[in-house]
Amino acid sequence: MLPSARPPSQRSGRLGLGIVGAGRVGPVLGSALAGAGHAIVGISAVSEASRERAQAMLPRVPILDIPTIVERSELVILAVPDAELPQLVAGLAATGTWQPGQIVLHTAPGYGIGVLQPASAAGSIPLAVHPALEFTGTSLDLTRLAESYFAVTAPAPVLPIAQALVVEMGGEPVVVAEADRRAYAEAIATATSFSRSIVEQSTGLLQGIGVENPGSFLSSLIRSSVDNALTRAGAPTRLDLDEVLDALADEGPGAGGPGTGGPGASGPGARGPGTGDPGDDGRGWYLRGE
Repeated sequence: MLPSARPPSQRSGRLGLGIVGAGRVGPVLGSALAGAGHAIVGISAVSEASRERAQAMLPRVPILDIPTIVERSELVILAVPDAELPQLVAGLAATGTWQPGQIVLHTAPGYGIGVLQPASAAGSIPLAVHPALEFTGTSLDLTRLAESYFAVTAPAPVLPIAQALVVEMGGEPVVVAEADRRAYAEAIATATSFSRSIVEQSTGLLQGIGVENPGSFLSSLIRSSVDNALTRAGAPTRLDLDEVLDALADEGPGAGGPGTGGPGASGPGARGPGTGDPGDDGRGWYLRGE
């Protein structure tokens, strides 16, 4: 019997953790949970980039195939492209891989726990946990997790498990109803993609009239404007835009071409669901931090 299937009084509280997907989200969450005392049993990674990321964030953690990870884990994190999540869950159910009492957590913003129904039917515990953070896939994200909110969706009896895992990662859990997950995902995508497009447009106009380093020129204005907007909306924390502004200052407007993952990207180098690293979380640049 898996430890997670035992009554709470018989559990140690530490879980064997398996991570499916070595994009920008999975290794960071795994590292955060390892810091809380959980033991990582393995991570899946296909491409060279995902393997390098896994080794950088989770040294000495073995890279294993997905069925082996699921079979060995008490807690499985599914950090895969949204479009691949339903097929992955159903495929593992069809092969009888899911186990009773096993905790299955996915990070897709637009899905609740319904997508995990095949795992639930096998006795697994379904959790939908999405961190509202633009990931870089580096250790920088570990600090930012402590300032982040997580959207949590779970059956009422096991909701405390999801909330406890978020707290262990340093975040603040916020319950989002199953029926509201699509609206939640739209809000996240709108806030990030719209902000970037506005910054690119503004820096482009300034560059067009000869202003040097337009990203730096606008940094104080944009930062204060966002802070004021968040304050009016009741947000208690600052939004740090330094990385976005620095990147825009270096690249200039319209820097995204084929192979860069920027606006208008297409072809083999384009990033996004179905086009990027199979081990990536596949949320697009606005949720992956690219």
